[in-house]
Amino acid sequence: MTLGKVRLNSSLGPIVSSEHLASGAMPALSELEFGMILLDHAFERWMVRCMAAAGVPNLSPLDVLVLHTIAHRARAKSVADICLVLNIEDMHLVTYSLKKLDAHKLLTSGRVGSEKTVSLTRKGDQAAQRYCKIREALLVKSAKSVGSDSRGLSEIAGLMRALSGHYDRAARAAGSL
Repeated sequence: MTLGKVRLNSSLGPIVSSEHLASGAMPALSELEFGMILLDHAFERWMVRCMAAAGVPNLSPLDVLVLHTIAHRARAKSVADICLVLNIEDMHLVTYSLKKLDAHKLLTSGRVGSEKTVSLTRKGDQAAQRYCKIREALLVKSAKSVGSDSRGLSEIAGLMRALSGHYDRAARAAGSL
């Protein structure tokens, strides 16, 4: 398999974090899970450090995701909207992130009917825009330099979204055992 200009050698066997999970009928799934673990931790570090470079330190990865979700399409969002988009079951996690973002003066509250909504303040929008500029300069430029292309990344993203459904169904089934 080739990803960008990096050739992955399948003769090494699957590269996994837990051999016992790779001993079943689909070792490649365990290999993918290990890749997701590494990617998740690197992505979380990136988000926190990029947001700090954009002028908003001391946020968690979830706080940054919530900020960008609120910025999406410049529309007010409810806690339920944010949870749905980010596939978060525990609303209190998002509520806590909103409190942190509000403490940084990045949010403004409103209402749609009886439901509370949040939008970005000018300061919040500026922070999101600075993050975007830093991302373009440091991450996008780097990804493009190793041959990552939009079509390939879109295919991987589609596969990841599809797999998230399988993991959600398996989690529900495991919860009933």
